[in-house]
Amino acid sequence: MNYLAGLPAFLCYLITGVVMLVLFMFCYSKATPHKEWKLIQAGNTAASTAYGGAILGFTIPLYSAMSHSVSLVDFILWGIVAFVVQIATFFATKAVLKIQGESLSTHISEAHVAYGVLSGSIAVAVGLLNAAAMTW
Repeated sequence: MNYLAGLPAFLCYLITGVVMLVLFMFCYSKATPHKEWKLIQAGNTAASTAYGGAILGFTIPLYSAMSHSVSLVDFILWGIVAFVVQIATFFATKAVLKIQGESLSTHISEAHVAYGVLSGSIAVAVGLLNAAAMTW
């Protein structure tokens, strides 16, 4: 009969998830050579698309970790895995483009939307794979 018995756990997971998301957003924007917030404030669609894709690419496996974890510590550890994978995805995408003579950050800074869509799409795709690979 206690309908709100799970409320403390809900709040704990939700707050932890939001904190992890904010930390990811902060760290991701610091790890990239281009300045997402300044570019987004200037109306750069490429930057907002790439950044939004990275946020979704992190949040999808974070969701999976939250819904399947056996404890809060388990959730946090899988969240860290998602964090590392998403940061690595940016640098891998950047490295592949660099091999081809392209600069991802330059293209995003210059508002080349195609590169923002590419980067964001790769981030979401890897996030989906990351979420699916999280098995218990």
